Amino acid sequence: MRKRVCGVNAAVAWLMFLLLLGVPAVTTGATKGNSQPFALVSPRVAARLKSQVETSQAKAVIREADKGLARKPGALPRIHTEGTLPHQGIRDESLKAAKDFETMRDLGLAYRLTGERRYLNGEARYLSAWLSTYQISFNPIDETRFDAVIIGYDLTRASLPVKLQQKMDGFLRAMAEGYLDRIAKQRVEDNANWQSHRVKLITLAAFETGDEGLIGRARKAFQRQVEVNIRPDGSVVDFYKRDALHYVTYDLEPLVTASLAAKAHGEDWFHYQPREGASVAQAVNWLTPYATGAKTHDEFVRSLVRFDAERAAAGEKGFSGRWDPATSVTVYAMVTAVDKGYAQVYKSMSRTSKAKAPAWIILLTKAGM
Repeated sequence: MRKRVCGVNAAVAWLMFLLLLGVPAVTTGATKGNSQPFALVSPRVAARLKSQVETSQAKAVIREADKGLARKPGALPRIHTEGTLPHQGIRDESLKAAKDFETMRDLGLAYRLTGERRYLNGEARYLSAWLSTYQISFNPIDETRFDAVIIGYDLTRASLPVKLQQKMDGFLRAMAEGYLDRIAKQRVEDNANWQSHRVKLITLAAFETGDEGLIGRARKAFQRQVEVNIRPDGSVVDFYKRDALHYVTYDLEPLVTASLAAKAHGEDWFHYQPREGASVAQAVNWLTPYATGAKTHDEFVRSLVRFDAERAAAGEKGFSGRWDPATSVTVYAMVTAVDKGYAQVYKSMSRTSKAKAPAWIILLTKAGM
C-alpha cells in the first residue's frame, strides 16, 4: 500500500511540474480506438507505425521531433506569405512560425513510432500555443500548411486532454464552416488553385469533426472544383493562367490530399469524373509525361499574372527556366498512396529526378494509409 501511495505522490508531483512549465498534462481522452473521428490517418494506420521505428525515415522524423522538443512554439496570431516576395511584410516570420506545423506532425509520428510520452506532451504544448494565439484568416494559401497540424492531431488525438480535443475540434469546425460560407458568398466562382487549397482544408477539417453534414458539404465542394478546374483533357486551368507546371502541381497536391482523406473513409474521390470533364486521376495522367521527363516545359513564359514576373526578377527558385520534375515527387508519392497503380510511375520519376518523398508520406504509406 505504501508503494502505491508513493507512486501516486510522484505522479502528482510530475503533473505539478508540467503545469509550472506551462505544459498541458496529457491524459487519455474520453473515447478511444476507431470511435475517434480522424481526417486522414486512421487509428489502425497510426497503430501500425511502431513496426517501422528502425527505418531511416522513422529515425529522420524522430530527430526532427527532438529538435521540436528543444525549442518553444513560435505561435503567431496571423501568418501571411501569399503574394509576397522574400523579406516583404511578415513573410519571413510567417515561414519561420509555420515550421511549427511540420514539428507537430513529426511529434505525432514520433509518439506513434516510439510510444514515448514526451512526444505526446510536446504535441500538446505546441497545439495549445497555436490554438490560444492564432486567428483563422481564411486565406487558403497562408493556411494550407495546417494540413500538417491536422495529421499530427490524427496521430495523437485519442491521448490528448479532452479539453484540448474540444478546443481543436471547435477550431477545425470554424475553419471548415468559414471556408464553405465564403465559397457560397463568392460573386465570381474561383476555379483556380486557391479553391483547391480551400477544398483540402475543408475536407480534412470536416472529416476530423466526424460531422456527416459537414462532410457532405466538403464532398460537394470537391466535386465542384473538379468540374470547373480540370479540363476534359486533364489539364488544369492554372496551367493556362500561369503557363507553369509549378502551378499544376500546386493545384493537384491539395486535391490529391483531399482524395487521400476520402479514401481513408472508404470513398473514391480520386476517380470522380463529371459528365463533361476529367478526374483528378486524369489530371495526374496529363502531368505524368513531364514528371517522367518525356516532355519538358519552360516555366512562366506566358503567365497572365504580373506577380510571377516579379518573383522571377527577384530570383526566386522555380519561377523561370526549365521545370524540375523533382518538385512533383510529393504529389506522386501521395498519388501512389491513393491508387497503387501509380507505383511504377512514382518509382520511375523519383529515380530519374533523384528526388525522395518526405519521410512522413513513406511512413504512413507503409503503414497502410
